[in-house]
Amino acid sequence: MRKSKLTRRRFLTTTAAASAAVIAAPYVRTAHAAGKLSVGFWDHWVPGANDATKKAVEEWAAKEKVEVQMDFIPSQGNKNLLTIAAERQARSGHDILAFPTWQPAENASFLEPVDDIMEELIKQNGAVNATVEYLGKIDGTWVSVPATPGSQIKGPCSRMDLMKEHAGIDVQAMYPAGAAPKADDWTLDNFLKAAEACHKAGHPFGIGLGTTTDSVDTAGAIFSSFGAVLVDKDENITVKTDEVRQALDWYKRLTAFLPPDAPAWDDASNNKWLVSGRGALIMNPPSAWAVAKRDAPEIAAKCWTHGMPSGPKGRYAPFLPYLWGIWNFSQNKSAAKSLLVHLSQPDVVESMVKVSAGYDLPSFANLTKFKTWAEEGPPTGTLYHYPDPHQHQTLSIAAAPTPHRIAVQIYTQGLMTKMVVRHFRGESMEDTLSWAESELEGFMRT
Repeated sequence: MRKSKLTRRRFLTTTAAASAAVIAAPYVRTAHAAGKLSVGFWDHWVPGANDATKKAVEEWAAKEKVEVQMDFIPSQGNKNLLTIAAERQARSGHDILAFPTWQPAENASFLEPVDDIMEELIKQNGAVNATVEYLGKIDGTWVSVPATPGSQIKGPCSRMDLMKEHAGIDVQAMYPAGAAPKADDWTLDNFLKAAEACHKAGHPFGIGLGTTTDSVDTAGAIFSSFGAVLVDKDENITVKTDEVRQALDWYKRLTAFLPPDAPAWDDASNNKWLVSGRGALIMNPPSAWAVAKRDAPEIAAKCWTHGMPSGPKGRYAPFLPYLWGIWNFSQNKSAAKSLLVHLSQPDVVESMVKVSAGYDLPSFANLTKFKTWAEEGPPTGTLYHYPDPHQHQTLSIAAAPTPHRIAVQIYTQGLMTKMVVRHFRGESMEDTLSWAESELEGFMRT
Protein backbone atom coordinates (compact mmCIF):
# COMPACT_ATOMS: atom_id res chain seq x y z
CA MET A 1 0.00 0.00 0.00
CA ARG A 2 1.28 3.39 -1.02
CA LYS A 3 1.30 5.97 1.74
CA SER A 4 0.86 9.67 1.06
CA LYS A 5 3.25 11.98 2.75
CA LEU A 6 1.68 15.23 3.96
CA THR A 7 4.29 17.95 3.63
CA ARG A 8 3.99 21.35 5.30
CA ARG A 9 3.41 22.98 1.89
CA ARG A 10 0.66 20.49 1.03
CA PHE A 11 -0.92 20.96 4.45
CA LEU A 12 -1.05 24.76 4.03
CA THR A 13 -2.42 24.48 0.49
CA THR A 14 -5.11 22.02 1.52
CA THR A 15 -6.11 24.07 4.56
CA ALA A 16 -6.36 27.27 2.54
CA ALA A 17 -8.53 25.58 -0.08
CA ALA A 18 -10.82 24.13 2.58
CA SER A 19 -11.15 27.48 4.30
CA ALA A 20 -12.03 29.18 1.02
CA ALA A 21 -14.69 26.56 0.35
CA VAL A 22 -16.28 27.13 3.76
CA ILE A 23 -16.32 30.91 3.24
CA ALA A 24 -17.78 30.56 -0.25
CA ALA A 25 -20.56 28.19 0.80
CA PRO A 26 -23.55 30.30 1.93
CA TYR A 27 -25.21 27.44 3.80
CA VAL A 28 -24.94 23.72 4.49
CA ARG A 29 -25.08 21.59 1.34
CA THR A 30 -23.79 18.25 2.59
CA ALA A 31 -24.91 15.54 4.95
CA HIS A 32 -22.22 16.47 7.44
CA ALA A 33 -23.76 19.55 9.06
CA ALA A 34 -24.37 18.03 12.47
CA GLY A 35 -24.87 20.28 15.45
CA LYS A 36 -28.15 21.54 16.89
CA LEU A 37 -30.79 23.97 15.70
CA SER A 38 -33.77 25.50 17.49
CA VAL A 39 -36.72 26.86 15.49
CA GLY A 40 -39.80 28.79 16.61
CA PHE A 41 -42.61 28.52 14.05
CA TRP A 42 -46.00 30.22 14.09
CA ASP A 43 -48.64 27.89 15.54
CA HIS A 44 -51.11 27.50 12.69
CA TRP A 45 -54.81 27.91 13.37
CA VAL A 46 -55.75 25.24 10.77
CA PRO A 47 -55.83 21.85 12.53
CA GLY A 48 -52.98 19.67 11.28
CA ALA A 49 -51.32 22.44 9.25
CA ASN A 50 -48.23 22.35 11.47
CA ASP A 51 -47.68 18.74 10.37
CA ALA A 52 -46.41 19.71 6.90
CA THR A 53 -43.78 22.00 8.40
CA LYS A 54 -42.80 19.42 11.00
CA LYS A 55 -42.41 16.70 8.38
CA ALA A 56 -40.28 18.91 6.13
CA VAL A 57 -37.97 19.84 9.00
CA GLU A 58 -37.60 16.23 10.11
CA GLU A 59 -36.69 15.13 6.57
CA TRP A 60 -34.08 17.86 6.31
CA ALA A 61 -32.69 17.10 9.78
CA ALA A 62 -32.28 13.41 9.00
CA LYS A 63 -30.44 14.21 5.77
CA GLU A 64 -28.18 16.88 7.23
CA LYS A 65 -27.58 15.07 10.55
CA VAL A 66 -28.80 18.06 12.59
CA GLU A 67 -30.63 17.77 15.89
CA VAL A 68 -33.62 20.13 15.61
CA GLN A 69 -35.88 21.43 18.36
CA MET A 70 -39.19 22.78 17.03
CA ASP A 71 -41.65 24.99 18.90
CA PHE A 72 -44.96 26.18 17.47
CA ILE A 73 -45.70 29.51 19.12
CA PRO A 74 -49.28 30.89 19.02
CA SER A 75 -50.10 34.44 18.06
CA GLN A 76 -53.03 34.47 20.48
CA GLY A 77 -52.22 36.81 23.32
CA ASN A 78 -49.24 38.02 21.24
CA LYS A 79 -47.15 35.17 22.61
CA ASN A 80 -45.06 35.14 19.44
CA LEU A 81 -44.33 38.87 19.76
CA LEU A 82 -43.43 38.45 23.42
CA THR A 83 -41.07 35.63 22.49
CA ILE A 84 -39.36 37.77 19.85
CA ALA A 85 -38.89 40.64 22.30
CA ALA A 86 -37.59 38.40 25.08
CA GLU A 87 -35.06 36.61 22.87
CA ARG A 88 -33.81 39.86 21.36
CA GLN A 89 -33.24 41.30 24.83
CA ALA A 90 -31.56 38.15 26.14
CA ARG A 91 -29.65 37.56 22.91
CA SER A 92 -30.42 33.89 23.19
CA GLY A 93 -33.20 31.48 22.32
CA HIS A 94 -34.19 30.02 18.97
CA ASP A 95 -31.88 30.16 15.98
CA ILE A 96 -34.81 30.78 13.62
CA LEU A 97 -38.10 32.53 14.42
CA ALA A 98 -41.25 33.26 12.43
CA PHE A 99 -41.72 37.04 12.28
CA PRO A 100 -45.07 38.68 11.48
CA THR A 101 -45.21 41.58 8.99
CA TRP A 102 -43.41 44.52 10.67
CA GLN A 103 -41.17 42.48 12.95
CA PRO A 104 -38.18 41.99 10.60
CA ALA A 105 -37.86 45.76 10.21
CA GLU A 106 -38.15 46.31 13.96
CA ASN A 107 -35.48 43.68 14.65
CA ALA A 108 -33.27 44.20 11.60
CA SER A 109 -30.11 45.02 13.55
CA PHE A 110 -30.39 41.68 15.37
CA LEU A 111 -31.00 39.54 12.28
CA GLU A 112 -28.48 37.70 10.12
CA PRO A 113 -28.34 38.90 6.48
CA VAL A 114 -29.76 36.32 4.09
CA ASP A 115 -28.97 37.92 0.72
CA ASP A 116 -27.12 34.77 -0.33
CA ILE A 117 -30.07 32.42 -0.02
CA MET A 118 -32.67 34.96 -1.20
CA GLU A 119 -30.75 35.48 -4.42
CA GLU A 120 -30.84 31.75 -5.07
CA LEU A 121 -34.49 31.35 -4.09
CA ILE A 122 -35.62 34.20 -6.34
CA LYS A 123 -33.77 32.65 -9.28
CA GLN A 124 -35.45 29.34 -8.53
CA ASN A 125 -38.98 30.41 -7.50
CA GLY A 126 -39.46 33.74 -9.26
CA ALA A 127 -39.63 37.27 -7.95
CA VAL A 128 -41.23 38.13 -4.64
CA ASN A 129 -43.91 40.79 -4.46
CA ALA A 130 -43.01 44.36 -3.49
CA THR A 131 -44.68 44.10 -0.08
CA VAL A 132 -42.39 41.24 0.94
CA GLU A 133 -39.38 43.23 -0.25
CA TYR A 134 -40.56 46.31 1.69
CA LEU A 135 -40.97 44.27 4.89
CA GLY A 136 -38.08 41.82 4.59
CA LYS A 137 -35.32 43.78 2.83
CA ILE A 138 -34.11 46.57 5.08
CA ASP A 139 -31.67 49.23 3.84
CA GLY A 140 -30.84 47.08 0.82
CA THR A 141 -30.20 43.89 2.80
CA TRP A 142 -32.47 40.86 3.08
CA VAL A 143 -32.86 40.10 6.80
CA SER A 144 -35.63 37.52 6.44
CA VAL A 145 -37.00 34.87 4.09
CA PRO A 146 -40.71 34.88 3.15
CA ALA A 147 -42.59 32.12 4.93
CA THR A 148 -45.54 30.27 3.45
CA PRO A 149 -47.40 29.38 6.70
CA GLY A 150 -49.52 32.30 7.87
CA SER A 151 -49.05 34.50 4.78
CA GLN A 152 -52.39 35.64 3.38
CA ILE A 153 -54.24 37.94 1.00
CA LYS A 154 -57.30 39.63 2.50
CA GLY A 155 -59.37 40.11 -0.61
CA PRO A 156 -63.12 39.93 -1.19
CA CYS A 157 -65.14 36.82 -0.48
CA SER A 158 -68.59 37.26 -2.03
CA ARG A 159 -71.87 35.46 -1.76
CA MET A 160 -72.43 34.65 -5.41
CA ASP A 161 -76.20 34.42 -5.07
CA LEU A 162 -76.65 37.70 -3.21
CA MET A 163 -74.29 39.65 -5.48
CA LYS A 164 -76.05 38.37 -8.58
CA GLU A 165 -79.59 38.88 -7.25
CA HIS A 166 -79.19 42.28 -5.64
CA ALA A 167 -76.21 43.91 -7.40
CA GLY A 168 -76.42 42.25 -10.81
CA ILE A 169 -72.80 41.05 -10.57
CA ASP A 170 -71.79 37.50 -11.49
CA VAL A 171 -68.55 37.11 -9.53
CA GLN A 172 -67.90 33.65 -10.99
CA ALA A 173 -68.02 35.03 -14.51
CA MET A 174 -65.90 37.99 -13.47
CA TYR A 175 -63.29 35.72 -11.87
CA PRO A 176 -63.72 32.34 -13.62
CA ALA A 177 -62.01 29.29 -12.15
CA GLY A 178 -59.01 28.24 -14.22
CA ALA A 179 -58.89 31.43 -16.27
CA ALA A 180 -57.74 35.02 -16.11
CA PRO A 181 -60.06 37.61 -14.56
CA LYS A 182 -62.58 39.47 -16.70
CA ALA A 183 -62.86 42.31 -14.24
CA ASP A 184 -62.31 45.56 -16.12
CA ASP A 185 -65.65 46.82 -14.81
CA TRP A 186 -64.88 45.79 -11.22
CA THR A 187 -64.05 49.32 -10.08
CA LEU A 188 -64.42 51.22 -6.83
CA ASP A 189 -67.41 53.05 -8.29
CA ASN A 190 -69.19 49.80 -9.12
CA PHE A 191 -68.15 48.40 -5.75
CA LEU A 192 -70.03 51.30 -4.13
CA LYS A 193 -73.11 50.64 -6.26
CA ALA A 194 -73.03 46.97 -5.27
CA ALA A 195 -72.64 47.86 -1.59
CA GLU A 196 -75.64 50.18 -1.79
CA ALA A 197 -77.80 47.58 -3.56
CA CYS A 198 -76.96 44.81 -1.09
CA HIS A 199 -77.52 47.17 1.84
CA LYS A 200 -80.99 48.04 0.57
CA ALA A 201 -81.73 44.32 0.23
CA GLY A 202 -80.76 43.69 3.84
CA HIS A 203 -77.40 42.04 3.14
CA PRO A 204 -74.73 44.72 3.75
CA PHE A 205 -71.07 44.23 2.94
CA GLY A 206 -69.23 43.24 6.14
CA ILE A 207 -66.20 45.55 6.16
CA GLY A 208 -64.86 46.63 9.53
CA LEU A 209 -63.79 50.13 10.52
CA GLY A 210 -62.00 49.22 13.74
CA THR A 211 -58.30 49.37 14.52
CA THR A 212 -57.47 45.66 14.22
CA THR A 213 -55.69 44.24 11.19
CA ASP A 214 -58.62 43.23 8.98
CA SER A 215 -60.07 46.76 9.05
CA VAL A 216 -56.68 48.45 8.66
CA ASP A 217 -55.62 46.16 5.81
CA THR A 218 -58.74 46.94 3.80
CA ALA A 219 -58.35 50.68 4.37
CA GLY A 220 -54.70 50.50 3.32
CA ALA A 221 -55.56 48.84 0.01
CA ILE A 222 -58.35 51.32 -0.73
CA PHE A 223 -56.12 54.30 0.08
CA SER A 224 -53.44 52.85 -2.23
CA SER A 225 -56.03 52.53 -4.99
CA PHE A 226 -56.39 56.32 -4.85
CA GLY A 227 -52.64 56.88 -4.56
CA ALA A 228 -53.27 58.21 -1.04
CA VAL A 229 -50.16 58.19 1.16
CA LEU A 230 -50.05 59.81 4.61
CA VAL A 231 -46.24 60.09 4.84
CA ASP A 232 -44.03 59.61 1.80
CA LYS A 233 -40.81 57.61 1.60
CA ASP A 234 -38.78 60.72 2.45
CA GLU A 235 -40.77 61.30 5.67
CA ASN A 236 -42.76 64.25 4.31
CA ILE A 237 -46.30 64.41 5.71
CA THR A 238 -48.63 64.21 2.70
CA VAL A 239 -51.99 63.84 4.40
CA LYS A 240 -53.46 67.05 2.96
CA THR A 241 -53.49 65.93 -0.65
CA ASP A 242 -56.26 65.47 -3.21
CA GLU A 243 -55.61 61.72 -3.21
CA VAL A 244 -56.24 61.41 0.54
CA ARG A 245 -59.34 63.59 0.25
CA GLN A 246 -60.67 61.36 -2.54
CA ALA A 247 -60.06 58.22 -0.48
CA LEU A 248 -61.85 59.70 2.55
CA ASP A 249 -64.78 60.87 0.45
CA TRP A 250 -65.16 57.39 -1.10
CA TYR A 251 -64.96 55.70 2.30
CA LYS A 252 -67.56 58.06 3.76
CA ARG A 253 -70.00 56.99 1.05
CA LEU A 254 -69.20 53.31 1.61
CA THR A 255 -69.62 53.56 5.38
CA ALA A 256 -73.26 54.56 4.94
CA PHE A 257 -73.90 51.08 3.52
CA LEU A 258 -72.00 49.08 6.16
CA PRO A 259 -73.39 47.62 9.42
CA PRO A 260 -73.82 50.48 11.93
CA ASP A 261 -71.45 48.86 14.44
CA ALA A 262 -68.62 48.47 11.88
CA PRO A 263 -66.36 50.93 13.79
CA ALA A 264 -66.36 48.49 16.71
CA TRP A 265 -65.59 45.38 14.67
CA ASP A 266 -62.54 43.23 15.41
CA ASP A 267 -60.95 40.53 13.26
CA ALA A 268 -63.61 37.95 14.18
CA SER A 269 -66.56 40.17 13.26
CA ASN A 270 -66.42 39.84 9.49
CA ASN A 271 -66.01 36.07 9.78
CA LYS A 272 -69.15 35.86 11.88
CA TRP A 273 -70.97 38.17 9.48
CA LEU A 274 -70.35 35.83 6.55
CA VAL A 275 -71.17 32.63 8.45
CA SER A 276 -74.41 34.16 9.77
CA GLY A 277 -75.71 34.48 6.24
CA ARG A 278 -76.30 38.23 6.54
CA GLY A 279 -73.31 39.48 4.56
CA ALA A 280 -73.01 39.72 0.77
CA LEU A 281 -69.25 40.36 0.86
CA ILE A 282 -66.38 40.51 3.34
CA MET A 283 -62.62 41.11 3.08
CA ASN A 284 -60.74 38.12 4.45
CA PRO A 285 -58.46 35.19 3.67
CA PRO A 286 -60.28 31.83 3.31
CA SER A 287 -60.57 31.34 7.08
CA ALA A 288 -64.16 32.63 7.11
CA TRP A 289 -65.09 30.37 4.21
CA ALA A 290 -63.41 27.42 5.95
CA VAL A 291 -65.46 28.01 9.10
CA ALA A 292 -68.60 28.28 6.97
CA LYS A 293 -67.69 24.99 5.26
CA ARG A 294 -67.64 23.38 8.70
CA ASP A 295 -70.53 25.16 10.42
CA ALA A 296 -72.77 26.40 7.59
CA PRO A 297 -71.95 24.38 4.45
CA GLU A 298 -74.97 25.74 2.61
CA ILE A 299 -73.42 29.22 2.87
CA ALA A 300 -69.87 28.08 2.03
CA ALA A 301 -71.16 26.53 -1.20
CA LYS A 302 -72.31 29.99 -2.33
CA CYS A 303 -69.02 31.81 -1.63
CA TRP A 304 -66.41 32.90 -4.16
CA THR A 305 -63.02 34.45 -3.33
CA HIS A 306 -61.81 36.95 -5.91
CA GLY A 307 -59.83 40.12 -6.58
CA MET A 308 -60.15 43.71 -5.40
CA PRO A 309 -61.88 46.53 -7.27
CA SER A 310 -59.63 48.97 -9.12
CA GLY A 311 -59.27 52.64 -8.30
CA PRO A 312 -57.83 55.68 -10.08
CA LYS A 313 -54.25 54.56 -9.31
CA GLY A 314 -54.61 50.81 -9.70
CA ARG A 315 -55.94 47.59 -8.19
CA TYR A 316 -54.44 46.85 -4.77
CA ALA A 317 -55.01 43.87 -2.46
CA PRO A 318 -54.08 43.64 1.23
CA PHE A 319 -51.25 41.17 1.80
CA LEU A 320 -49.91 40.11 5.20
CA PRO A 321 -46.82 37.91 4.98
CA TYR A 322 -45.00 35.98 7.66
CA LEU A 323 -41.21 35.88 7.34
CA TRP A 324 -38.50 33.67 8.80
CA GLY A 325 -35.48 35.33 10.36
CA ILE A 326 -32.19 34.06 11.82
CA TRP A 327 -30.89 35.84 14.92
CA ASN A 328 -27.36 37.15 14.42
CA PHE A 329 -26.47 35.55 17.75
CA SER A 330 -27.44 32.10 16.43
CA GLN A 331 -24.81 29.45 17.03
CA ASN A 332 -25.58 27.53 13.83
CA LYS A 333 -26.23 30.06 11.06
CA SER A 334 -25.15 27.78 8.21
CA ALA A 335 -27.60 25.07 9.22
CA ALA A 336 -30.31 27.70 9.74
CA LYS A 337 -29.86 29.00 6.19
CA SER A 338 -29.86 25.48 4.81
CA LEU A 339 -33.17 24.74 6.54
CA LEU A 340 -34.81 27.91 5.23
CA VAL A 341 -33.75 26.98 1.69
CA HIS A 342 -35.29 23.54 2.17
CA LEU A 343 -38.56 25.01 3.50
CA SER A 344 -38.74 27.20 0.37
CA GLN A 345 -38.53 24.35 -2.14
CA PRO A 346 -41.60 24.04 -4.40
CA ASP A 347 -42.58 20.56 -3.22
CA VAL A 348 -42.34 21.57 0.44
CA VAL A 349 -44.27 24.78 -0.17
CA GLU A 350 -46.97 22.85 -2.03
CA SER A 351 -47.36 20.47 0.91
CA MET A 352 -47.88 23.44 3.23
CA VAL A 353 -50.51 24.92 0.92
CA LYS A 354 -52.32 21.60 0.66
CA VAL A 355 -52.43 20.90 4.39
CA SER A 356 -53.71 24.42 5.13
CA ALA A 357 -56.54 23.86 2.59
CA GLY A 358 -55.18 26.71 0.48
CA TYR A 359 -55.00 29.30 3.27
CA ASP A 360 -51.19 29.71 3.19
CA LEU A 361 -49.64 31.73 0.38
CA PRO A 362 -46.07 31.58 -0.92
CA SER A 363 -44.62 34.97 -1.87
CA PHE A 364 -42.70 33.79 -4.92
CA ALA A 365 -44.31 34.42 -8.31
CA ASN A 366 -43.76 30.89 -9.67
CA LEU A 367 -45.48 29.23 -6.70
CA THR A 368 -49.00 30.62 -7.11
CA LYS A 369 -50.56 27.95 -9.33
CA PHE A 370 -50.67 24.81 -7.21
CA LYS A 371 -53.68 22.60 -7.89
CA THR A 372 -54.96 22.95 -4.31
CA TRP A 373 -56.49 26.35 -5.05
CA ALA A 374 -58.16 25.07 -8.23
CA GLU A 375 -59.56 21.97 -6.53
CA GLU A 376 -60.73 23.30 -3.16
CA GLY A 377 -64.48 23.56 -2.62
CA PRO A 378 -67.37 23.73 -2.35
CA PRO A 379 -67.85 25.20 -4.83
CA THR A 380 -64.91 23.77 -6.75
CA GLY A 381 -62.53 26.54 -7.74
CA THR A 382 -63.73 28.94 -5.07
CA LEU A 383 -60.10 29.66 -4.10
CA TYR A 384 -58.57 29.67 -7.59
CA HIS A 385 -58.04 33.45 -7.64
CA TYR A 386 -57.05 33.72 -3.97
CA PRO A 387 -53.27 33.55 -4.66
CA ASP A 388 -53.68 35.95 -7.60
CA PRO A 389 -52.16 33.48 -10.10
CA HIS A 390 -52.55 35.94 -12.99
CA GLN A 391 -50.95 38.81 -11.04
CA HIS A 392 -54.05 40.88 -11.66
CA GLN A 393 -53.50 43.17 -8.69
CA THR A 394 -50.70 44.74 -6.68
CA LEU A 395 -50.19 43.18 -3.26
CA SER A 396 -49.82 45.87 -0.62
CA ILE A 397 -49.73 46.62 3.08
CA ALA A 398 -51.24 49.66 4.74
CA ALA A 399 -48.84 52.64 5.21
CA ALA A 400 -46.25 51.53 2.64
CA PRO A 401 -43.99 53.06 1.33
CA THR A 402 -43.67 55.16 4.49
CA PRO A 403 -40.42 54.43 6.40
CA HIS A 404 -40.98 51.54 8.78
CA ARG A 405 -40.64 53.36 12.11
CA ILE A 406 -43.54 55.65 11.14
CA ALA A 407 -45.50 53.13 9.07
CA VAL A 408 -45.79 50.64 11.90
CA GLN A 409 -47.39 53.32 14.08
CA ILE A 410 -49.84 54.31 11.34
CA TYR A 411 -50.73 50.64 11.04
CA THR A 412 -50.98 49.62 14.69
CA GLN A 413 -52.85 52.78 15.68
CA GLY A 414 -55.37 52.26 12.87
CA LEU A 415 -54.92 55.86 11.75
CA MET A 416 -56.67 55.41 8.40
CA THR A 417 -59.81 53.82 9.83
CA LYS A 418 -59.92 56.43 12.58
CA MET A 419 -59.85 59.14 9.92
CA VAL A 420 -62.72 57.44 8.09
CA VAL A 421 -64.88 57.16 11.21
CA ARG A 422 -64.24 60.75 12.33
CA HIS A 423 -65.18 62.12 8.91
CA PHE A 424 -68.24 59.88 8.58
CA ARG A 425 -69.53 60.99 11.98
CA GLY A 426 -69.63 64.61 10.90
CA GLU A 427 -66.16 66.04 11.32
CA SER A 428 -65.23 68.19 8.33
CA MET A 429 -62.71 66.90 5.83
CA GLU A 430 -60.14 69.58 6.74
CA ASP A 431 -60.55 69.03 10.48
CA THR A 432 -60.02 65.30 10.02
CA LEU A 433 -56.90 65.92 7.94
CA SER A 434 -55.54 68.39 10.49
CA TRP A 435 -56.12 65.89 13.30
CA ALA A 436 -54.31 63.17 11.31
CA GLU A 437 -51.45 65.56 10.56
CA SER A 438 -51.03 66.20 14.28
CA GLU A 439 -51.00 62.47 14.98
CA LEU A 440 -48.37 61.90 12.32
CA GLU A 441 -46.18 64.65 13.73
CA GLY A 442 -46.31 62.81 17.04
CA PHE A 443 -45.37 59.53 15.37
CA MET A 444 -42.35 61.18 13.76
CA ARG A 445 -41.06 62.50 17.08
CA THR A 446 -40.97 59.07 18.71
